[in-house]
Amino acid sequence: MTERLKFVQDALSDRFTMAEVCARHGVSRPTGYKWIARYAEEGRRGLGDRSRAPHTCPHKLSTSMTELLCTAREAHPFWGARKLLAVLQSKHPRIQEWPAPSTVADLLARRGLVQRRRTRRPSVHPGVVPAIADAPNDLWTADFKGQFRTGNHVYCYPLTIADLASRYLLTCHGLLSTKCELAKPIFERAFREYGLPRAIRTDNGVPFATAAIHGLSFLNVYWMQLGIVHQRIRPSSPQENGAHERMHRTLKRQAIKPVRHTCAAQQRNFNAFRQEYNDERPHEALGQTTPASHYSASPRPYPSRLPVPEYPGHYLVKTVTTAGTFRFGKRLVYIANALTNQRIGLEETDDGRWSIYFHRVLLATFDERDYIIQS
Repeated sequence: MTERLKFVQDALSDRFTMAEVCARHGVSRPTGYKWIARYAEEGRRGLGDRSRAPHTCPHKLSTSMTELLCTAREAHPFWGARKLLAVLQSKHPRIQEWPAPSTVADLLARRGLVQRRRTRRPSVHPGVVPAIADAPNDLWTADFKGQFRTGNHVYCYPLTIADLASRYLLTCHGLLSTKCELAKPIFERAFREYGLPRAIRTDNGVPFATAAIHGLSFLNVYWMQLGIVHQRIRPSSPQENGAHERMHRTLKRQAIKPVRHTCAAQQRNFNAFRQEYNDERPHEALGQTTPASHYSASPRPYPSRLPVPEYPGHYLVKTVTTAGTFRFGKRLVYIANALTNQRIGLEETDDGRWSIYFHRVLLATFDERDYIIQS
């Protein structure tokens, strides 16, 4: 206020022009005129700081609306702002103006009726490594070629499996959907015929991965039981499985167009394409030789029974229930439905912090203080 009072005194002394006195005190001319007008109206008191709060608040809630919303939230503590508004609007049709959901959410948070969620670190995408294979069966690639309708209007979903090192097309089978119960027998047949690969590379779609912890699905859990590493490319990055995508381009051009009338006829096309692709068609990446001349079956045979996971003695072994949970202390902790009836191992790595393993795969970490699983 002292500096503002000096400014006003200089401005009213007629010794300086308005431009000069504003430059001398380092303020703009509109600001200078503002202080002079306030001094003329209120004297020295008018030079003090004023509240910057808006004169009106369009989204301010009335007392009755506040009580109505808070009462509804207390009666239904698990309902969010949108659900509360939808129910209250149907119960009180005479009220014409309702607040926005964001306004209601802010109100509930201020009143302590909403528990603040703990911010979680973003999950790290597992398995993103370069697609490198030095020998056959080091890395298989798998994907669904885009679905299409056959002549009788039945959808066909071609599932393809290939060996990266030799470019050998192991399987090309048209399925009626992408469900795991249809895809799993195709992989089992390939494992029985060609043995087990070291790793399988796929995208993040069904049935290869889900939104569960570590992307667990029934199919990749089956692979983990067999000791197969699941490599997942980054979302929306088909170039990370480029060799397989290039094979799909050839498949579409030679075996899908034109589309056959039935799925059985289309499968005959796939079989003929696979035979030509493996045994007759030279591949540029192989020095214009055929994939069949480079491929040999894996020395790892398909086991007669799926291996039971074995964990070190200091691990805490738990069996996942049919609901995808395991018991820790007196509480049930959810991990994934894909691990139903499977045995997982928990290793305490720090005070109250555990690492969760399935076979030799680290799935996630678990903190017993808040019972939160993080990938």
